[in-house]
Amino acid sequence: MRHRIKGRKLNVDSSHRKALLKNLVIALFNEERIITTDQKSKEAKRLAEKLITIAKQNNLHARREVIKHINNKEVMKKLFENIAPRYTDRQGGYTRILKLGYRKGDAASLSLFELV
Repeated sequence: MRHRIKGRKLNVDSSHRKALLKNLVIALFNEERIITTDQKSKEAKRLAEKLITIAKQNNLHARREVIKHINNKEVMKKLFENIAPRYTDRQGGYTRILKLGYRKGDAASLSLFELV
């Protein structure tokens, strides 16, 4: 039973799932919009929103907390200097998920995952 267990398994083991979500969030912060499946975007949204909220503090502790999840210096610099200051007066809802339809090969539902 999965009572009180948060998060989606995404049909991969835990280390693969963590790496997948890190890479999705890094790509989102780098490109500011990506196309992925609905379930992956919903799960990556949780991590992206938490990281932006932490980055809004813009202190040493916040940088150390974010570096645990983002191990790319250019993306981290962009997050603290460009992305987080945009949302200083916003309390949440930094990302948007728009449904795009279905992928041709396996009929997986695709969505556009972007920063607001």
